[in-house]
Amino acid sequence: MAVNRANIPLQKKTGLVQILAALCLATMMPVANAWRIIDVETQNVGNSSVLGGTVIPYKEVVLNAQMPGRVITISGSEGDSFSKNALLLSLDDDDLQAKRQAILSRIYSADSALRNARAQYNRELWSPQSKDVTRMPGMGVPGMFDNMFTKNFASMFDSGEPELIRRSDLIQRGTGMNQAYAGYLEAQAGLAELDAKIRDTKSLAPFDGVITDKLVEVGDTVQPGQPLLKFAHIKYLRVEVDVPVRLVRNLKLKQMVPVRLDGSNEDTMARVSRIYPVADSSRHTVKVKLDLPTDIVAGPGMYARVKIPTAPPDETSGTLVLPETAILQRGSLPSVFILNSDGAAEMRIVRTGTRTDKGMVVISSGLSGKERIIDNPPPGIVSGWRPKKSK
Repeated sequence: MAVNRANIPLQKKTGLVQILAALCLATMMPVANAWRIIDVETQNVGNSSVLGGTVIPYKEVVLNAQMPGRVITISGSEGDSFSKNALLLSLDDDDLQAKRQAILSRIYSADSALRNARAQYNRELWSPQSKDVTRMPGMGVPGMFDNMFTKNFASMFDSGEPELIRRSDLIQRGTGMNQAYAGYLEAQAGLAELDAKIRDTKSLAPFDGVITDKLVEVGDTVQPGQPLLKFAHIKYLRVEVDVPVRLVRNLKLKQMVPVRLDGSNEDTMARVSRIYPVADSSRHTVKVKLDLPTDIVAGPGMYARVKIPTAPPDETSGTLVLPETAILQRGSLPSVFILNSDGAAEMRIVRTGTRTDKGMVVISSGLSGKERIIDNPPPGIVSGWRPKKSK
C-alpha cells in the first residue's frame, strides 16, 4: 500500500528530516579521539630544525636631531639612495650664523692686539726703554750730558738699577703678549665650538645607503634627541633569527645554512656572520645573524625560514617530537599540557619546528624530553585540571 506523503502532518515531516540529518552526520563525522597521556619521543627526523627569521639591512642607523630648530631641507624620501657624506636633512641656522660673525670680529680684534703686543715686546728686547734718559728727570742739559752724569749719579745714590728696570720692562711686555695670545686662542675656540653647532644642524649620510623611513617633514620644529630619519645600507642583506640555546652549539662562524625567503620555493645558502655571546634570559635563545648572497632578491622586513642543524644522531639528546594533536594554538604561541609531579595539568609554551610525514612535530624549545604530555587534550582544559583516569 503506497503512503501518501501529502497526508503526513507537518510536525511528523520535520521530525523525520531531523532524524535523517542526524544519521547522515553520524556516518560522515568520526568520533573524536579521547585524550591520552604520552611521553615525549626522541627521534632522528632529519639534520635540521626550521626556525623563523627576519631579513634586516647590513647596517641601519637612526639620525637624531642634535640642535633645536626648524627643518628647512629634506633631500629625499623613502627608497632614495645617497652616497656617503651626502646632505640628507638640514635645520635653520640663521641665529648661529649671526653669532659666528660676532665671533669673527672678536678674532680680528684679538689678532690686532696680539700683533701690537709682539711689536712692543720686540721693541723692548732690542731697544730697552730703561736706557732712554727721557724716562728719568734730567739736569736741563743736552741728552749727551744726561747720559754721562744722570745715570751714574742715580746709581751712586741708589736711586735706580738700570738692569733690574730693563728686566722688569721685558717681563711686562712678554706678559702682555701672552695675554693677547690667550685672548686670540679663546676667540678661535669659540669659533670652533660654534662651527660644531652649525654642523649639527645638518645630517649627512654616514655611509652609502637609502632612506628607509622619514620621521619629519619640512617646516617641523624639532628638539635635541628627536628622531629625524632612518638610514640603512641595503646593498647587503642579513637574516636575523633567535636560535634555542641547545641548537646554537651546532653553528659556527662562516658556516653555510639553508634559508628560504617568503614567497620562494628554493633554499638559499646564507653564511653565519655573527653569533651573540649572551642568551636572552626570558626566551632562552641566542641571536644569530646570517649574510645573504649579494644577488638575492629580497628586502628588509621579509620573513625567512632558517634550517638550523640539529644534534648528531649519536647524541643522547636527539630531536624531541610530539604528535600534532598534542599541540594547541592559543593566540600566537603554540602550547602543550603536561602532567606535573602532582598529577595536575600544566600549560607549557613551546617552539615548534618542521612537521614530519607521520604527523609528528619537532619541538625546538620548551621541553626537556622527560615530561608526560596530554595528547588530544579535552575541550576547556586549563592548568590544574586532573584526569579522572589514564587512557
